[in-house]
Amino acid sequence: MKEYLEIGQIVATHGLKGEVKLNPWCDSPNMLLDFDTLYFENGSPVDIVNARVQKSQVILQLSGYETVEDAEVLRNIILYSKREDFDLPKDTYFLVDLMGLEVFDVDSGVKYGVITDILQTGANDVYVVKGDRELLIPAIADVVIETNITENYIKIRPLKGLFDI
Repeated sequence: MKEYLEIGQIVATHGLKGEVKLNPWCDSPNMLLDFDTLYFENGSPVDIVNARVQKSQVILQLSGYETVEDAEVLRNIILYSKREDFDLPKDTYFLVDLMGLEVFDVDSGVKYGVITDILQTGANDVYVVKGDRELLIPAIADVVIETNITENYIKIRPLKGLFDI
């Protein structure tokens, strides 16, 4: 598993004091307000002086970037967090960790394919699984029986009629 996780991309400067607008790539922009440090792609840390949510974006003041000119060099930069800085509840996973997992039937052992995408529908996530054909699998407890990130698989028990055409 990757040590660093992409958390968003800087899309613009904001104001005159070197603040930047970050498009967050997480469930809620508010979760990024808890960080004291983020990281650049090369692993270099950057301290957060101030952070606030504005609509769906996060406005960040990063240490060492005090003017618009300073901040302009950050445009299009992707920021990262350390995986260890997150405290995920049990049976909760990062989407990036689910991508590429093999999907098997828990009862028969049949391999359905590999997770290639995750649709976030609001009610529950839906795993897009590509194998002999594309399948849509609801990520609900009645269907997803076991998730093993370390061993690279998910075991499911399809609801009756789920894969009928």
